[in-house]
Amino acid sequence: MRKILSFFILAGTALSLAGCKVDSASRASSEMDRSASSATPLPREAPGPADPVSPAAPKGSSGPDTRPLVVCFGDSLTAGYGADEGESYPDFLQKDLDGDGYRYRVVNAGISGNTTKDGVDRLTGVVAMKPAVVVLEFGGNDGLRGLKVGTTRANLSTMIAALKKSGAKVVLAGITLPPDYGHDYVTEFTASYPVLGRRYDVPVIPFLLKDVYGVDGMMQADGIHATDQGNEIVAKNVLPLVEAQLKR
Repeated sequence: MRKILSFFILAGTALSLAGCKVDSASRASSEMDRSASSATPLPREAPGPADPVSPAAPKGSSGPDTRPLVVCFGDSLTAGYGADEGESYPDFLQKDLDGDGYRYRVVNAGISGNTTKDGVDRLTGVVAMKPAVVVLEFGGNDGLRGLKVGTTRANLSTMIAALKKSGAKVVLAGITLPPDYGHDYVTEFTASYPVLGRRYDVPVIPFLLKDVYGVDGMMQADGIHATDQGNEIVAKNVLPLVEAQLKR
């Protein structure tokens, strides 16, 4: 149990996927590697465009890809930080959906280092894509930076409400934090996901890195992000809740 809680994250992640009364620099230094003696900045990439993926011609077709979208919206755990190209969990989710006979296009809208505030700032672009389903994965970077849980919940609430209002179905991906962030803070933080799931009647993945965190070969050396093999398992964690929202 200590290993699982030591994850973070992010997501659940992971997940990248940022407390007590400790300053943010020292929080970043405890990103699941207690042996690190200096703060390591969370990976951050430049913001992407509002619509990160344009309709491409599907294989064997000369026209645009008009399949409805499943948008994976989150931080480095979604972006696939540190994994090989084409080996993020959204990439594996696409393969799984194809194999199960669903005709949907998976869009990876993950940006490493994003907080829930960054997610709110990118919300308009995601809504503009008119997704059928959104897998929402944020919060890990908020927690690792010791941000107020109330602020994180408010930002997640804003995103869930706006996505549902747009007609998208939402799957909420949960994560947790290391125990040294304080029992009360970790408990309140981790509870955010089931609380919001009940409030908005959306399905929740309790821990995105289930069967990945702490398993040999499944996590990168940083102890935060999944390997290629780990991302394949993460996609399996996401798959049942996404398929329950889809039409064949």
